[in-house]
Amino acid sequence: MKEERVLHTWIELSRSAYASNIAFFRRCLGERVRLAVVVKANAYGHGLLEIARLAHENGVNMFCVHTIEETAALRRAGFHEPILLLGPVPCDRAEEVVQFEDVASIAYDVEHVAALAQAAQTSGRTVDIHLKVETGTNRQGILPDRLEMVLPFFRQPSNLRLAAVYSHFANIEDTTDHTYALSQLARFREMCDMINAAGFHGFERHIASSAAAILFPETHFDMVRIGLGQYGLWPSKETFLSYRTAYGDGSEHLLHPVLAWKARISQIKEIPAGSFIGYGCTYQTTRRSRIAILPIGYSDGYDRKLSNNGYVLVRGHRAPVRGRVAMNLTAIDVTDVPDVCLEEEVTLIGSSGKQEITADHLASFVGTINYEIVTRIAPHVPRIITE
Repeated sequence: MKEERVLHTWIELSRSAYASNIAFFRRCLGERVRLAVVVKANAYGHGLLEIARLAHENGVNMFCVHTIEETAALRRAGFHEPILLLGPVPCDRAEEVVQFEDVASIAYDVEHVAALAQAAQTSGRTVDIHLKVETGTNRQGILPDRLEMVLPFFRQPSNLRLAAVYSHFANIEDTTDHTYALSQLARFREMCDMINAAGFHGFERHIASSAAAILFPETHFDMVRIGLGQYGLWPSKETFLSYRTAYGDGSEHLLHPVLAWKARISQIKEIPAGSFIGYGCTYQTTRRSRIAILPIGYSDGYDRKLSNNGYVLVRGHRAPVRGRVAMNLTAIDVTDVPDVCLEEEVTLIGSSGKQEITADHLASFVGTINYEIVTRIAPHVPRIITE
């Protein structure tokens, strides 16, 4: 029987936590609204194929990706769910998009639509398009005065089908004042009405992100795109506060983090007081110390700003990071943690005993957001689905 290899560092993905999060959003949405999960950027660092597998197990019937490469990876892995390609497609790669089965592309300018129309006509295939309209985020999106230049591409006979119209909120997460988001919602309705008035009917509408799905039922329309929330992370503390304010305690609905990040101690050494640790001699011990070395660093996505700033969990105790986080190695102080041994399991994100380190904790240490903490975990770190 083949022995399991010992990993130096790995990600654990909780099957039950993911299922609970999907169930939470389904309660928010009801049965009429379609749920699409955003798995771009390696599923926000959780692992594209692993999360696709969990989504499939939970009956999710649409994936949203950013690149042609992510689309191809899902198809090669045997996932047949419809895919929405959210990112920009270079005009000279439009033919690649139309070759996929059941893959819709977004469009947001005349040149992009023209390239997709030409590729679809050449291939003889009908391609679904989700037209992204500009409502106030001012990134991708077509402005109202440009609609009349784009809509003719969808008139019959055409190989492009206007399957959906959608947009994206700019400021629904980072505030408890949702005035701007509601103004975007109004503009979205207006642009959908303009498209209806131009003779197009039956298209889906979607604008809701995780935060919108949780807080504003009026944003649900026909479909919602769930990103960070499916992974059990709140888009912001303001979103959590708004939810608690609107729905009370809501403890039965709290999201559950799917990801835990672990590593094994690769060396332990006793060093005397007055010893320096790591590059730049940025930390000097004040007592005889027991230092453990972890085989992870900023090349794995463990932020260098955690140098002399963060901590990990060992046997339910906090063990502070000492010295600089290096490319592949990080030192921690386990002097006050009893009986630590070589290849002991260490928690970088997750729970150990009564202690917990969340992506939000690490984000606060390094001055960023939880999105970045998980998304930057390197793809080479193995992802393992656990029960």
